[in-house]
Amino acid sequence: MQKLITAITFLLLFFSLSAQPLKITPLTGDFYIYTTYNIYKGDQVPANGMYLVTSNGVLMIDTPWDSTQFQPLLDSIQSRHHKKVVLCIATHFHEDRTGGLEFYQRQGIKTYTTSQTDSFCKKENKKRAAFLLAKDSTFKLGQYSFQTYYGGPGHSPDNIVIWFQQAKILYGGCLIKSTEASDLGNLSDANVEAWATTIKKIQHAFKQPQFIIPGHLAWTSNRSLNHTLQLIEQYQQKTK
Repeated sequence: MQKLITAITFLLLFFSLSAQPLKITPLTGDFYIYTTYNIYKGDQVPANGMYLVTSNGVLMIDTPWDSTQFQPLLDSIQSRHHKKVVLCIATHFHEDRTGGLEFYQRQGIKTYTTSQTDSFCKKENKKRAAFLLAKDSTFKLGQYSFQTYYGGPGHSPDNIVIWFQQAKILYGGCLIKSTEASDLGNLSDANVEAWATTIKKIQHAFKQPQFIIPGHLAWTSNRSLNHTLQLIEQYQQKTK
């Protein structure tokens, strides 16, 4: 009986850890944050993406971290807004941003990364986009326009941000750390020496954002750029 109880407990624990929910939260107006989860170093970690509903379809920024949520996210968007995703942009080459690119391309969605991101995706055997951006670009979709911006390396060599001037939204992805973060996180591809300069360039380029969306953890504070600088400084002091 004890063995049976142990086995059931293990299965319940396994399924609780492997069950990766999809959470969609309104941000402002036509903007929504979607959050998926995966296991990182034994813990369930949230990853934030964003989508924008326009008159000409839906823009998705980054893809779910958990592959089981690729289709449910599309289904949820269709059910909520009666529109299809037509464009997807990934902000750097890691799996929590690019994992769904080829899946979404097969659904007829136009997928984009920078040329630099694509080179890393190819090298690391990650999923790749159908269309490449050779430089900072401005898009128009329906009633909205937005721009991609590369300020330099930080979390990864290729990390970009996306700026929505009308709504004053800065989507930072993993380059920007949530105010909930206590450290810089995954540094496997990071350039900590250049990171602060990159953040300061972004602060200079996009002033007074009302919303700043980091790649992980809480996104309700607009102080995450300054918090990222503080974490960089703390890391550098510890490693001197």
